[in-house]
Amino acid sequence: MPAAHCIDGRDDVAVALRPISAGESVSAGGRTVVARTDIPKGHKIALKAVAAGENVHKYGWPIGRAKAAITPGDHVHTHNLATRLEGIEDYAYTPAAAPQPGATPAGIPDTFLGYRRANGLVGTRNEIWVLPTVGCVARTAERIARLGGQRFVGRVDGIHALTHPFGCSQLGDDLAHTRKVLASLAAHPNAGGVLIVGLGCENNQLDKLLAEVPDHGRIRAFAAQMAEDETEAGLAALEELVALAAQDRREPCPLSALAIGLKCGGSDGFSGLTANPLVGRIADMLASAGGTPILTEIPEIFGAEHPLMERAADEQVFEAMAEVLNGFKRYFLDHNQPVYENPSPGNIAGGITTLEEKSLGAVQKAGRAMVTQVLRYGERATRKGLAFLEAPGNDAVSSTALVAAGATILLFTTGRGTPLGFPVPTLKIATNSALAERKPHWIDFDAGPIAAGTDMDTAAEDLMRLIIEVASGKPAKNEINEEREIAIWKNGVTL
Repeated sequence: MPAAHCIDGRDDVAVALRPISAGESVSAGGRTVVARTDIPKGHKIALKAVAAGENVHKYGWPIGRAKAAITPGDHVHTHNLATRLEGIEDYAYTPAAAPQPGATPAGIPDTFLGYRRANGLVGTRNEIWVLPTVGCVARTAERIARLGGQRFVGRVDGIHALTHPFGCSQLGDDLAHTRKVLASLAAHPNAGGVLIVGLGCENNQLDKLLAEVPDHGRIRAFAAQMAEDETEAGLAALEELVALAAQDRREPCPLSALAIGLKCGGSDGFSGLTANPLVGRIADMLASAGGTPILTEIPEIFGAEHPLMERAADEQVFEAMAEVLNGFKRYFLDHNQPVYENPSPGNIAGGITTLEEKSLGAVQKAGRAMVTQVLRYGERATRKGLAFLEAPGNDAVSSTALVAAGATILLFTTGRGTPLGFPVPTLKIATNSALAERKPHWIDFDAGPIAAGTDMDTAAEDLMRLIIEVASGKPAKNEINEEREIAIWKNGVTL
């Protein structure tokens, strides 16, 4: 394995593929330098001299400004590199030539076995979801789901309570966010039936929530305060829902019926080299097949938005992207926070220095497909092609938003690892093989061999086969480990 890898010929730095010792000769990007200090795996070594105040490039784009003069062979990190990000931007519509995303390779199945719902959507699971309107009945929802799972075992793919602490004492946009996300979850194609359990006195009133759900055919709902025995009422409702869901069977469905959420968490210096561009290949295959890849984590796009915005399908989509991006920046500034308050401590330990660097690595997950739609938080995807979804970078909140938007599988790249899972199969893709070897019970796919020379196209074909298997019923590690969570974006006043 070479010591370092240069991503783009315009770059000033290369990424250490293994620990580099001081005095070691390192070749990358057509240059050879001598390491002036020890450089940890995943961190950056300078290939070129950069004067203080000049931009440092990685991925062919600036990732920050040199705080001091950088000499070839230097370790480039927080001590000598600073962000260039400040605040709101005036974006100009400058569309690039329409990209040509890669088609699904020959030999990859063009169908999966999914559950086709009456409204035309297709699920990868046939589950019953129990949703509480308010945190006060979260344990009630869990009890109903647990007892229902025991009583109706084997008749559906599972019965799960998706609990949260909100729904009471919320106002304005905060309450609207809670209601919108729950309504979108209630309409999700992976749920063959949904039981909504209310309390009765909460701000998130049951009738207003149900008014935002487009189809009530497979929804049952009641308020616990109105039921003589809320557990028995819940179990009676589950019996009806299970009978309805059990009528559905897996059948061949085209890849165009898949909606896949694109997510990264616990990124490291390899994220933008291995797992994220690998997921980008999948996004391109899916978009080319007529499916719907969904990208979010808006604060982790800051600094990398320009090449992404060039791919807006039209000016209306571009303006909607700009509104979401600047709106999120205003959200930070209104709370007296800088827009660049990222990367996390774990990211920094893994070799990521600035938000621009993290963002340029993160947007690799979107491949080269055109952005066809912009979704506000809690909205559902309605068009094919790459969707741009408003949500924060937080793993749980953004992943829940992806599910609410209609993703029936999540691709979750990680360099640090996490057991966290969500209501749909959540495939964890390791950026490095050490993580995959250390946490095989968390990781579904190892992208680490790409850094050692494995062909990206070959890895993409292997990952797409796994996705089709999981979409057809193979359990993901989060399902095996019973890791299913939701988290709702809390950004307003609590009474």
